Amino acid sequence: MRDTRYGRYDGGPDPLAPPVDIAEALDAIGEDVMAGYSPERAMREFLRRGGRDQRGLDDLARRVAERRRDLLQRHHLDGTLQEVRELLDHALLEERKQLARDVTMDDADRAFREMQLENLPASTAAAVSELSSYDWSSRQAREDYEKIKDLLGREMLDQRFAGMKNALENATDEDRAAINEMLGDLNELLDKHRRGVDTQDDFEAFMDKHGDFFPERPRDVEELLDSLAQRAAAAQRMRNSMTQEQRDELDALASQAFGSPELMQSLSQLDANLQALRPGEDWGGSERFDGEEGLGLGDGTGVLQDLADLDQLSDQLSQSYGGARLDDVDLDKLARQLGDEAAVDARTLQRLEQALRDSGTLRRDSTGQLKLTPKAMRQLGKALLRDVANKMSGRQGQRDLRQAGAAGERSGATREWAFGDTEPWDVTRTVTNAVVRTVSEGRSARDGVRLEIGDVEVTETEARTQACVALLVDTSFSMAMDGRWVPMKRTALALHTLIRSRFRGDALQLIGFGRHAEVMDIEQLTGLDAMWDKGTNLHHALLLANRHFRKHPNAQPVLLIVTDGEPTSHLEPDGEVWFSYPPHPLTVAYAVRELDNAGRLGAQTTFFRLGEDPGLARFIDSMAKRVDGRVVAPELDDLGAAVVGSYLGSRDPRAGGGYGGYGDWFGNRGFWVGD
Repeated sequence: MRDTRYGRYDGGPDPLAPPVDIAEALDAIGEDVMAGYSPERAMREFLRRGGRDQRGLDDLARRVAERRRDLLQRHHLDGTLQEVRELLDHALLEERKQLARDVTMDDADRAFREMQLENLPASTAAAVSELSSYDWSSRQAREDYEKIKDLLGREMLDQRFAGMKNALENATDEDRAAINEMLGDLNELLDKHRRGVDTQDDFEAFMDKHGDFFPERPRDVEELLDSLAQRAAAAQRMRNSMTQEQRDELDALASQAFGSPELMQSLSQLDANLQALRPGEDWGGSERFDGEEGLGLGDGTGVLQDLADLDQLSDQLSQSYGGARLDDVDLDKLARQLGDEAAVDARTLQRLEQALRDSGTLRRDSTGQLKLTPKAMRQLGKALLRDVANKMSGRQGQRDLRQAGAAGERSGATREWAFGDTEPWDVTRTVTNAVVRTVSEGRSARDGVRLEIGDVEVTETEARTQACVALLVDTSFSMAMDGRWVPMKRTALALHTLIRSRFRGDALQLIGFGRHAEVMDIEQLTGLDAMWDKGTNLHHALLLANRHFRKHPNAQPVLLIVTDGEPTSHLEPDGEVWFSYPPHPLTVAYAVRELDNAGRLGAQTTFFRLGEDPGLARFIDSMAKRVDGRVVAPELDDLGAAVVGSYLGSRDPRAGGGYGGYGDWFGNRGFWVGD
């Protein structure tokens, strides 16, 4: 049997991954859009926060920042110098012990050697340099001193080629010669590439000869350059992060690496080639390390590379640059720095972002701006309408009744179903028809009854009066300042959804009024930013509402006004807006005149007063009395239920013009919002 090996799927998106649920995201995006965010920003904010069971970008960015801080606070950069100092101290100790126990040594020679050891410079690098010609008596001391040279050589190479320090432990002369030859060939290849005269054959010949030094197996000279330059730039940033004393010590020690000055010359040439070919790398940065754990040159360079990866991940997770997409996040780097779980979280966010874009809930308009689609508006409206229904149900202690309001009251009569009918079935009559037909055909009902189209009967409903609805919503700055902006939008969207889904024959017009008034479609109102212009132009809003009523002379006018202030502006005869605070009697007179016009058109009027100002309450009460209207002062959380209930009450023939109250209406008839 052949062995079967399993690994992580890497052929693109996982075909077995469960689909992401965008319902929570859409609700959150809709809330933020109604608060004044653009859909693009709202989506970004949700991805940053995450959901109930999904970590967001902010959490990943926080973990990236914590890891970066941990690296800086845990380490310091003189690990190689400390290791060299320890090897040197051990060599000197072994040498002194050997001098003390060697009875055959000449006393003058012993005294001279001891004097040399006692008068070594305080600088580690200077001491190592001075001992380069010392004739060691102790074999162990000589080996420790040679380890210093070997360590320096391996650390210098490990700075440029990750993993070289361990690979070259106990290196032979042949190994060192192979490294020098590789460096020479590498510099020759890079020099040819810088002059533009290299070929792919040159690269492949180099890899055939020295490929063991590059386990990542780059495919061409550009990939080779990328990996080498990133490592070399990190090495330079490590050097920049050291103190001047540390840099001087390492520079002085460098000549001792492998006991070969040619190594440093080759590495210096390599650095020059890399800087010339990759000037965009960060060669000038530095970091401040404050920890207690020493880092060698190679490990320190690796940490500086980790810091560069973390900085790049932080930038990617911030999504603060133009054209940012979650696909920009490097999942391999994220897994390497934070673990596989973090990469799974980021991949889920990527899929969520793509699902939002592909599901038809977000689209770009002609200007390139991201917008909520009508589908998204419908989904959001349904959610808001369900919330309204729950609030209305909770007041009366009723359960949801599966009785939609689109067809009016049931009359008790039934008729045969016809194509296009939406009335509910009369189940008893339908089943009876099927049984009678089965028996009349000579078959026994015990053998089963099969329904046919001709058996179906539906319940007839009373004719329903068409309504012409004008919802006037205050968009003055006080609405935004006092936290009424989002409840106002939620109310408008819930009412719009109800009429479009259950009362399609009704004509709804949304009118926003601040310093002036304008007719708005639901998308415009939902995405409307807070208006900071002073003014409450109820006069202009009523003008537009009356024009809407006159366009539908055969419909019942329903006027719903949501406001938190008295009128402070009106339209002059020349069309200019006139503003005065406190309210001017002329402004009030203009508003009263148009309200009277609405009353003469037969409008059933309800004012929804927001706020507890006594002056506003007296004004709204007097306005409502002029047209036999009604005043509701709901809490902000109940505004949607109040408006929807008032609209439904105005359509109930038993509600006496709609003033029986939305709770009474609901208790009598029930309400259900389906999917």
